[in-house]
Amino acid sequence: MTEASPWWSPHVHADRRPFLAARGRIKAALRQFFWADGFTEVEGGILQRSPGNEAHLHGFATEKLGPDGQAERLYLRTSPEFACKKLLAAGEKRIFDFARVFRNRERGALHHPEFTMLEWYRAGETYEALMTDCTALLRLAAEAAGTKSFSWRGLAADPLAEPERVTLAEAFDRYAGIDLLAAVSPDATDRDALAASANARGIRVAADDTWADVFSRVLVEKIEPKLGIGRATILCEYPVSEAALARPSPRDPRVAERFELYVCGVELANAFGELTDPAEQRRRFIAEMDEKERVYGERYPIDEDFIAALGSMPQASGSALGFDRLVMLAAGATDIEQVIWTPVVR
Repeated sequence: MTEASPWWSPHVHADRRPFLAARGRIKAALRQFFWADGFTEVEGGILQRSPGNEAHLHGFATEKLGPDGQAERLYLRTSPEFACKKLLAAGEKRIFDFARVFRNRERGALHHPEFTMLEWYRAGETYEALMTDCTALLRLAAEAAGTKSFSWRGLAADPLAEPERVTLAEAFDRYAGIDLLAAVSPDATDRDALAASANARGIRVAADDTWADVFSRVLVEKIEPKLGIGRATILCEYPVSEAALARPSPRDPRVAERFELYVCGVELANAFGELTDPAEQRRRFIAEMDEKERVYGERYPIDEDFIAALGSMPQASGSALGFDRLVMLAAGATDIEQVIWTPVVR
């Protein structure tokens, strides 16, 4: 078998360069969008006391030495979220960050251990405003890339079309024939009811699967491949248990103010009406770390500075968008490494 040439080989770089040029144009267009709307660009720190407290998110650990040689464990951020919310607590109103972030155990056509996350926040505004933002960003990316169609693995979507809005309950009913909310109450989930519905539709469920495991399997197998075909899909109103940093919906306490943006079956963005209750946030983080310890045998510390900042943070909405994935779809790339200037060596 012939070994692939490294990314820095002139002929490989020449093939990648049109995608990288599109990346630059798209970044400039998106940056101008936020500036024109009164946003301030920020640069959150990369080293953090906690990489995040979601069960299936894996951070890179490092060690900081003080002048006295004392060691302290720190992590590379998996998201700029903690830093951005502290800035909201400090008084910032509209902010965005093209953040380099790091996630372990992730590598593939859509995943890279180091990537760029575009994250933005609107203090005092609803998460519906972020849906409008996402629509505008898709159109700007298409214009900057010089295309009228996004594509991925034989699927296509019109980035100029108004996105479809679908709730999780509607998606589970439409694509899996499952009544999702029948297995959800404001303070609990019914694992057996959801597992029985999934089994009846040919979805494998293991004896030790949690409610969240079954939910994720239905989402990945039955729903995600159907989203964002022809036009973007905004998938909204996630069960509260699947939205660790989002506030419950005032319309239905079983669901949270969370949505994800899909194009060509690819998840591009994840947005929240942000939770600002420190006690509830701590409770959710502890539950997530308990699950992480059960599955992976490890847990991350809670950033107490972040919990404290939530007590001063205004009501806000925030979104995280996978910038590299957006460039891929707009430029017609087939692998995330084609749109990253210097990929991590395999």
